[in-house]
Amino acid sequence: MRKLLQAIAAVAAIACGMAQAEPSIQTASTSPAELDYLQQCSGCHQADGSGSATNRVPPLPGSVGHFLRSAAGRAFLVQVGGVAQSPLSDAAIAALLNWLLPTFDAANLPASFTPFSAAEVAAARAHRPGDIAALRESIATSLAADGHRVARY
Repeated sequence: MRKLLQAIAAVAAIACGMAQAEPSIQTASTSPAELDYLQQCSGCHQADGSGSATNRVPPLPGSVGHFLRSAAGRAFLVQVGGVAQSPLSDAAIAALLNWLLPTFDAANLPASFTPFSAAEVAAARAHRPGDIAALRESIATSLAADGHRVARY
């Protein structure tokens, strides 16, 4: 009986160790905005922002910062479906964008970049265009004419 109890205790200890070793996306250095990105955005844009050409999800690095070069592009970042329809609050979306932009595309942020505010996010979410793909194409064409290329999908 003693050997049986020891075996059960050993199995329980191994199971507890395995449960504690289970990976988590949150670490001591994960900011709330980064955690929101991982939970709300990385399913499509991937953890590294690389997107998915197959699923028509554009990459963020090397591209997303250019959208801030126009008022329409700046609003677009809030109006795109995954952001506009997110369950996150306007303040949380502002924080997420303010984390995402320098994290994934600091090199392409305009010198005049100002952080998003909750009020700006609320205003852009309230006026979502009917054809978001056409709006993106129009913004991309305008940016390209000024020498700023955004990723196509």
